[in-house]
Amino acid sequence: MDALSGLLDGPRARGAFLLRMAMEPPWSVRIEDRAPLCVMTVARGGAWVVPEDGDPVRLRPGDVAVARGPAPYAVADLPSTPPHAWILPGEVCRTADGHDPADAMALGVRTWGNRPDGRDVVLVGTYLLDGAVGRRLLDALPPLLVLPAREWESPLLPLLAEEIVRDEPGQEAVLDRLLDLLLISVLRTWFARRGEAAPAWYRAFADPVVGRAMRLLQNNPAHPWTVAGLAAEAGVSRAALARRFGELVGEPPMAYLTGWRLALAADLLLEPEATLGAVARRVGYGSPFALSAAFKRVRGVSPQEHRVGAGRAE
Repeated sequence: MDALSGLLDGPRARGAFLLRMAMEPPWSVRIEDRAPLCVMTVARGGAWVVPEDGDPVRLRPGDVAVARGPAPYAVADLPSTPPHAWILPGEVCRTADGHDPADAMALGVRTWGNRPDGRDVVLVGTYLLDGAVGRRLLDALPPLLVLPAREWESPLLPLLAEEIVRDEPGQEAVLDRLLDLLLISVLRTWFARRGEAAPAWYRAFADPVVGRAMRLLQNNPAHPWTVAGLAAEAGVSRAALARRFGELVGEPPMAYLTGWRLALAADLLLEPEATLGAVARRVGYGSPFALSAAFKRVRGVSPQEHRVGAGRAE
């Protein structure tokens, strides 16, 4: 498993919110849904994304923007257009006077806006579930990432535009997977263009020794790893692995493994049927007590408190 796969393994799109927004200027929608990630692309016309902090960014047809939550932002025909609607947590929509415009602005299957043939059409895909497995990657992203159409070419955008308005059996699963593929494609291209500016742990995956060690840890976290055992698998000495891993990743191998195990545990604990003992075994802890102690020490809350807190946030 590599860094990008880790983002979508666990908190991948499951029942994601997908929408085709057809708007005639003037228009502006303020997003305050606190979703962890939103992908937007212009299918026709144009749009501006206006972050809470930072400069507005113009989107043209084929451009893709990735907004990292929970900070609010607006999407509009012009940066100066005041909001006409607010999107709140739970997919709730409100106007300035507190009314719900959902029915009045419903234009068909997953289509919403103020005019069916509006000048501007924006496709929106929102990840509603916040999971810990991809937190390392999410933290590496800026609040707003934009990939211009001139910098990449993908058959996914026209396919998404076609599928988002279809109402077929299993369509939700189709759209979830399309959104995953689009996000992976965008992030892969964006990270490749950043070069040395990409986070150290991401660049480390390209190293033949450290990259192999990281994949071993991620693919089999329940294994009773030691630095010596990991070094043997990677084909180097214990000292060489420890030194190179620390230089490239910024932390020792076992610290990296602990963070990965607890990130997996945090996500698994949100599954309704998962017991603490079962989660402990899956992520490499010998007992529920050992997992609880590590979880509390590193993340500051107990597994039970983590579960309760996540339930309140839904």
